[in-house]
Amino acid sequence: MRQVTFLYFFIFIFSLQPILGQNKKNLIESEFTIHSKILNENRTCLIRLPETYNDITNVDKKYPILILLDGAAFFKTTAGIVHFMSSDRSRNYFMPETIIIAIKNVDRERDFTVTKIKTRRVNTMGGGKNFLNFIEKELISYVDKNYRTEPYRTLVGHSLGGLLTLNSYLDKSSLFDAYLSIDPSVWWDEKTMRSKIDGINPISFKKKIYIATANLVKRRYEKNKKKHDRLYSLLKTKANEKIHIKVSSFDNENHRSVPLVALYEGLKYLNQDN
Repeated sequence: MRQVTFLYFFIFIFSLQPILGQNKKNLIESEFTIHSKILNENRTCLIRLPETYNDITNVDKKYPILILLDGAAFFKTTAGIVHFMSSDRSRNYFMPETIIIAIKNVDRERDFTVTKIKTRRVNTMGGGKNFLNFIEKELISYVDKNYRTEPYRTLVGHSLGGLLTLNSYLDKSSLFDAYLSIDPSVWWDEKTMRSKIDGINPISFKKKIYIATANLVKRRYEKNKKKHDRLYSLLKTKANEKIHIKVSSFDNENHRSVPLVALYEGLKYLNQDN
């Protein structure tokens, strides 16, 4: 399994392409900052366009978008994997060419949690709903206005970001079509998660979600994999129809190493019908 992990590492290293052109509008990779009225702050995002985006023969072509949480940490990795899986250069065609929007963090504990838990220290928890509103009502609108997008959207998050991804999936009004939740911190407030599953709208079951579990450290079983398996069982029990959910356990990966392999396997699953 370690050999497979190294393979994924070389995939994203060698598939990354240099930035093209000097005009900012023609850059494959760049960044932008928008002011959020919902969050009352400026938010900076990294953006990666498909390499064919600026081709003169593709001036009318539109692309799906992928919103990436913890953007600064995972932007390069995700860009390389998506390029490898979608570019004509590799001819894998595991997924369509995609615009990647990676949101840089300001306060991940605030932005990625929808509830508060008691701590001895002062905390800013519980702003996840506002952050999702920012993404759906302000960020996506900005991207749709300034880039050639089609209305198919994927949300990707790791750890607390994976928890927020799960909460978005359980929200019937979510604008996303597919979700990749990498080693989500379900332990954060499992009671609230169960309550949301009890009240889940059937529309969520029509969407696709991939949940990756890191299981190298066995002592984390009770806190981690067991809770992910329980979550899947609850969703499966609640559904009265076919569900598009896959849970994968990576026994040779820990919480920090699992994103690399999960991004590849998860995006392949989410796009297998494309």
